[in-house]
Amino acid sequence: MDLNLKTKFALVTGGSHGIGLATAKALAAEGCNVAICARQEDRIRSAVAALKATGCQAIGIPADVLIPADIERVMKTVIAAWGALHILINNVGGGGRWGKPSIEETTEDVWIDVYNKNAMAAVRFIRRVLPYMRKQKWGRVVTVTSICGREGGGRPWFNMAKSAEISLMKCLSMSKELVRDGLTFNSIAPGAIMIPGTGWDAERKKDLAGFEKMIDALPLGRLGTPEEVAHVIAFLCSDKAGWVNGACITVDGGESRSF
Repeated sequence: MDLNLKTKFALVTGGSHGIGLATAKALAAEGCNVAICARQEDRIRSAVAALKATGCQAIGIPADVLIPADIERVMKTVIAAWGALHILINNVGGGGRWGKPSIEETTEDVWIDVYNKNAMAAVRFIRRVLPYMRKQKWGRVVTVTSICGREGGGRPWFNMAKSAEISLMKCLSMSKELVRDGLTFNSIAPGAIMIPGTGWDAERKKDLAGFEKMIDALPLGRLGTPEEVAHVIAFLCSDKAGWVNGACITVDGGESRSF
């Protein structure tokens, strides 16, 4: 399926590994030019090389989204290079394992940092990209949330931040002045995704038997892959998904219990 993304310009936050990198590659494979930002420069260099190998224009920008000035610098770099931005993927986030199991033993700094890294990072990037999308009368904003934002069960500071992201996208999708300028706003709620070097990989190495028991309890008997999430995101960025606006699409293999 041709998603007609050739000549489009996209920014994927947290785009150097995992779902972010898979999404950047999926967009590049459709002919989209892709900028990524992340904290680790070695991962950025590797990701940019992989993206350029597809023939697209690629930009990698080191940034920490907990620092508002870094977000400003990312946007200035992208606009200086391209003068436009059609697609924003708010993928950067995390914090699901931050803090301690006890709320009383978890400091307020954890709550604030998790909220800033997820919800406020999305807000700050969206506010800066809207003028360009509205000027060109076309834009796609997709925010990667979590099934933890749709139901209970995770650590509350993470669930709260992810719920806020879903709410943000729904509210923006109902703004006539934005969507009638050709913009859509959607969120993706992944379930358990195997990403090397992250939480589930660590759990597997720590307790293989317990990990395998958890996997067996899942409907499909496996974790998802970043690519399975990325393909859904790429579709949402296309004109073929022009009637999908304000949706929160679960990509979890049936793991979650909510409808």
